[in-house]
Amino acid sequence: MPELPEVETTVRGLARFLDGARIERVVLRRPDMRFPFPAGLGQSLTGSTVTSLGRRAKYGLIYTDRAQTMIFHLGMSGRWRIDPEDDDKHDHLVIETADHRFALNDPRRFGYVDLVGSDALDGWPAFAAMGPEPLGDALTVERLRAAIRGRKQAIKLLLLDQKVVAGLGNIYVCEALHRAGIDPRKAGGRVYRPALERLVPAIRDVLEQSIRDGGSTLRDYARPDGELGYFATRFLVYGREGEPCLTCGEGTIRRIVQGGRSTWFCPACQG
Repeated sequence: MPELPEVETTVRGLARFLDGARIERVVLRRPDMRFPFPAGLGQSLTGSTVTSLGRRAKYGLIYTDRAQTMIFHLGMSGRWRIDPEDDDKHDHLVIETADHRFALNDPRRFGYVDLVGSDALDGWPAFAAMGPEPLGDALTVERLRAAIRGRKQAIKLLLLDQKVVAGLGNIYVCEALHRAGIDPRKAGGRVYRPALERLVPAIRDVLEQSIRDGGSTLRDYARPDGELGYFATRFLVYGREGEPCLTCGEGTIRRIVQGGRSTWFCPACQG
């Protein structure tokens, strides 16, 4: 699944060509993806001008001058293709401007699209329940401490809870916990301030590094320009079971299962 850095990279790629452009034509190749396309989507977007693009957690946002915002989620394998040279049967939504063509491609159809009034975005059900964004100033040590205080659940699982922090996925939680030297099995309520003071900047740093690198290419993900992200070459623990720890040089990376998800960590420097 494209995670936060991949969505951020996608949004930035789209913005280069779509921001400020007038949408001339919208084509729906099928009635639905994971969910049905919103009624009147094509009519609402056609003739509008894109005023800006943004991101909330793992969702992309396309704002228009009609006070409406198109929300998109890339699901497991979705991506936007810009000016594709061919027609692909998995291009389910196509947006055309005077100069460019944007195709939302999703072979597995786990992605989806919604159209919401821009002034009602904060109340959109998925957004209303979310915790702070991990980039910028919203995520603080105090806010994270308050969210996990007294919790017995493992810190790894708490960080995957979108109500605690918005948009964090398995890859970046594993990497951030490693950088902060925190055992992923430790109860959240027992992760105290000194550790959280390492964790909050570690979360931000690992996400920002991945965004600079264009994301992590896993399975089918590619940027809108077709290039592949290469943050995967910088993983310190993720997917490295049985390999030596690159941080301490003493431990061997171990994999365990938490909440049905794999967790990789170094027992030596995250003990």
